[in-house]
Amino acid sequence: MPGIRLDIVTAERMVYADDVDMVVAPGYEGQLGILPHHTPLMTTLLPGELRIKKGGEEVSLAISGGFLEVRPDRVVVLADAAERVDEIDVERAEAARKRAKERLSQQRELGIDGARAEAALRRSLVRLRVAEMAQRRKTKR
Repeated sequence: MPGIRLDIVTAERMVYADDVDMVVAPGYEGQLGILPHHTPLMTTLLPGELRIKKGGEEVSLAISGGFLEVRPDRVVVLADAAERVDEIDVERAEAARKRAKERLSQQRELGIDGARAEAALRRSLVRLRVAEMAQRRKTKR
């Protein structure tokens, strides 16, 4: 089966660019599975795990939202932020989660921007969940 080109881009860098067999992304209305010859579409992405399948291998990325466009010849993901699972520092993500929870609990007393603290909490939880899921898949093999 011929693959489909996948480009994952953030404002800072090209995160991934290759031909793949399948993309599974956290769409606004649920998980999207994209195969070659998929109907063109554009949708928003929620924070979550984006999985790439190629030749029996699977790569996971933590994304913090963005857009996905399916074209006849490629899939383009414009992500707010994206990290490959091997780039995730679990200790740092756990520290960020704790910090965000503290800030949320103290937002009124300290005048903290609750929306920013909530976004930081969501990002850290996504990173931790993606790292945990990848570790589970690894131990199953």
